[in-house]
Amino acid sequence: MQTGIIARLTDKGFGFIKIEGAEKDLFFHSNELVGVTFDALREGDKVTFETAESPKGPNAIKVSRVA
Repeated sequence: MQTGIIARLTDKGFGFIKIEGAEKDLFFHSNELVGVTFDALREGDKVTFETAESPKGPNAIKVSRVA
């Protein structure tokens, strides 16, 4: 599991995770949330996740908020 911070959320059900030392933020979709709803997330929340490849590049899966 990796950790990061929610950098940006959209009103379309997806967002981006900032990873320390990474050049680009990592995309995630609300379908990949575990134990938290999209509406409960806030920018700046710490999250754990795994990374998977998609046709558009890497994205975050199994995204959970750290309490």
